[in-house]
Amino acid sequence: MENCVTTEVDESRELALEAARIADAQKGSNIVILQVGEVLGVTEYFVVVSASNRRLVRTLVDEIEVQCRDAVGRTPSRTEGVREQQWVLLDYGDVVVHVFLEEIREFYDIERLYKDVPVIPTGFEDAQ
Repeated sequence: MENCVTTEVDESRELALEAARIADAQKGSNIVILQVGEVLGVTEYFVVVSASNRRLVRTLVDEIEVQCRDAVGRTPSRTEGVREQQWVLLDYGDVVVHVFLEEIREFYDIERLYKDVPVIPTGFEDAQ
């Protein structure tokens, strides 16, 4: 049973890292992966990404969806906020990707809400 859980966590982490890599390649900024599983229980990781404009929000969302499907065979079970393009949420179940306009991310300050959870290193220059 434990090996099953470990494999699921590894796959979740790989999906989170893949989404972060895609966001970085597409000029997303301030990319952070939060390990929220211990406090939320409904998902393992949040990937939080900033975009400087709505067009970039849309590009990031589209590329993360397509490339995660191609790389790891996963598609989000639901997507919210696409029409407004200010805060788009891609829900993969075990991983939730949040793509924010910079000013919206600053306003909601999602990292502050989860300040006590582990941050997974991404290796990107501007990650916090």
